[in-house]
Amino acid sequence: MHAVVCGLLFLLCAVACGEVYTNTWAVHIEGGPQEANRIARKHGFINHGNVFGDYYHFRHHTVVKKSLSGHRGTCVRLQKEPQVRWVEQQVSRRRKKRDDYNEPSDPKFPQQWYLVTDLNARGAWSQGYTGRGVVVTILDDGIEKDHPDLASNYDPDASYDVNDGDSDPQPRYTQRNENRHGTRCAGEVAAAANNDVCGVGVAYNAKIGGVRMLDGEVTDVVEAHSLSLNSQHIHIYSASWGPEDDGKTVDGPAKLAKEAFLRGVTEGRGGLGSIFVWASGNGGREKDSCNCDGYTNSIYTLSISSTTQYGMVPWYSEACSSTLATTFSSGNPNEKQIVTTDLRQKCTDTHTGTSASAPLAAGIIALALEANMNLTWRDMQHLVVRTSHPAHLSTDDWRTNGVGRKVSHSYGYGLLDAGAMVVLAQNWTSVGPQHQCVLTMLSEPRDIGSRLLFSKTLDSCWGRPEYVNSLEHVQARLTLSYNHRGNLAIHLISPLGTRSTLLAPRPKDYSPEGFIDWAFMTTHMWDEDPRGEWTLEIENVSEQGHDYGVLSQFTLILYGTGSSSINPSSPDFPRPSNNSCKTFDTQQICIECSLGFSLFLQGCVKLCPPGFTTGPQLLNMSLDNWVDLSSVQSCLPCHPACLTCSGPGPSDCLSCPPHSHLVLTACLHQNQVQRESSVGLEQGGGGGVGEPPGPSLALSSPLATLLAVLSCAFILAAFAGVFLMLQLHSGGAPWARRTKLHSVETGGWRQGRVSYKGIPTVWGDEDQVTLGGSDSDSEELNCHSERTAFIRTQSSL
Repeated sequence: MHAVVCGLLFLLCAVACGEVYTNTWAVHIEGGPQEANRIARKHGFINHGNVFGDYYHFRHHTVVKKSLSGHRGTCVRLQKEPQVRWVEQQVSRRRKKRDDYNEPSDPKFPQQWYLVTDLNARGAWSQGYTGRGVVVTILDDGIEKDHPDLASNYDPDASYDVNDGDSDPQPRYTQRNENRHGTRCAGEVAAAANNDVCGVGVAYNAKIGGVRMLDGEVTDVVEAHSLSLNSQHIHIYSASWGPEDDGKTVDGPAKLAKEAFLRGVTEGRGGLGSIFVWASGNGGREKDSCNCDGYTNSIYTLSISSTTQYGMVPWYSEACSSTLATTFSSGNPNEKQIVTTDLRQKCTDTHTGTSASAPLAAGIIALALEANMNLTWRDMQHLVVRTSHPAHLSTDDWRTNGVGRKVSHSYGYGLLDAGAMVVLAQNWTSVGPQHQCVLTMLSEPRDIGSRLLFSKTLDSCWGRPEYVNSLEHVQARLTLSYNHRGNLAIHLISPLGTRSTLLAPRPKDYSPEGFIDWAFMTTHMWDEDPRGEWTLEIENVSEQGHDYGVLSQFTLILYGTGSSSINPSSPDFPRPSNNSCKTFDTQQICIECSLGFSLFLQGCVKLCPPGFTTGPQLLNMSLDNWVDLSSVQSCLPCHPACLTCSGPGPSDCLSCPPHSHLVLTACLHQNQVQRESSVGLEQGGGGGVGEPPGPSLALSSPLATLLAVLSCAFILAAFAGVFLMLQLHSGGAPWARRTKLHSVETGGWRQGRVSYKGIPTVWGDEDQVTLGGSDSDSEELNCHSERTAFIRTQSSL
């Protein structure tokens, strides 16, 4: 035994200290691939192809994969071939990833309870993403650029003092240290790691800057200057401020600041769009609503709310429909707060409020941006919606929207997940261009009274370039008068039944001013199809009921994406014409086309464009010469799940958008397809061993569908023949005897299978049980059960 142990130790030492030879060779062969294949076969090799040029990768299947000695004889035999110019047996080389994740050693890191598991920063760090190459700036009261935990990541090109008009953003020091806010926020994003100072930022290798703009008079110019600073260099702007959170203010960006937001998302980062992260507000104690804050209520900002260590709604948090997601901050006195850098080169573990939540989100967004620098500002919001989750966040206002996502007015779509965001970001395909469908809902003023309910059916601008079939943001622009604004509650209900509270009652708001063209925004209908009936509900929550007011304007603006195949500027796009128009309305707009033509874009076309199909369209207007006409032939938009279609329904698809697969005539998203492409191989036919399925094997192939139908017909015919044969042999079959077997755990899917002791009367009998799995799995299981029944019956005979 002692000798064996010594031998093993010697072997381990040899492996550690010496070279380990593999069973692969690099060979330089002249004469091309055919000559390389000939030489490989002659000497017992497998040719894995050329590395580049005339250098080939050979593997010998009879040589051990790892050896302490080389096969010199093999090299000699190869070198005797006249076409071989060079040969070398490959040696396993030790290489170490330079981005291996090690837990930060900073003294306060163990106290940063929110980073590792809750926000899953470790999930991003372990993949090598730490914010490197991403620039974040903090719009606040300055940044202590020489702080020992910020100095190494400080970026002067992302910094400016707007208050004093110079390039130094250093805070103004006072006895009360009231200008510590920006430095604290900066540390949350990009405090350096492994420097024995304080804690770490979420994106501890990102570059961090600061804009000093709150320590002085704040004007529209000051805000606009800050929001547009060096927008080709700065990627992310983080802001933890806004109008007064007093429960009665309605305020937002003025003309120049609005223009700065718009220029930022359209021109910033080379056209990809600046990313603005905003704290949702601290007016919870005053029953304030962040939908009355024009910064968090903007479609251009990514609004972030707060939760406490124990997943509770903080006392200061505001609830509103514009909030997109949540990170951590302070709560009750017994709950921990946020660790970060502090003024005068210090460290603090008492950072609080939604001011602390937004920078954490900015850091997580920096990690996702490092994973994919081509993400647009809208892509980032899509990532947030898709990866945030309710987790352990406690509130009574969680609801499921029309596409099955949990969403809350307190938390948005839930807690940010850094690890999930970087995974999704890596291979994310940018969403299509933003469409904006503007719809005038109100034709005349409506008295609000105690409750106003207004509904209207919309087509989301179908047939026009601004058509929207998948929502992102929704704005309800309202102008209304009311003698006691704080008693109003306003709700918007989508066609799929998602109910958003645009305005909750604000007991401290006694203003008689109402709202003047105020854009209430909701994110709760994200990815929903906007076609159908929309409902606006305005109610007076006062018990007295003496309030009064009038709704004078209601414009609904739908933001999102439309069919990617609709491009009016394309030369293939059909040009509607009135030459084939049969009926005009009183304004000389075509409302009916001649036989063989379809109504499209207020004109007539012979063929509808991709993304549309022909069908009857109901008319909702009256004419003086109206003659029993209820519908006309029109170009109808395909269902949102389809790219092209033969009808407007979800089961009329002819082709599918990216990330979806055509199954028969329906498009299923990738996460709905449970079976792998091997099923497609069974249905679609051959292909070489180890070859990936080609286009002819795709489920969407008409040939594959035809083969599947013919196969099923053949199987049914075979079964019918066997059935008749058995009847002739036995003179009758034990029809009713069947035994259900217990379900079997297979590959994580629990499937109940039925084994028959006779041929069932109907294939797929009602006693057959399927536990779990998709519809497609059930079909596959039915076929399996039928084959099992046939085999076992044959065996019993």
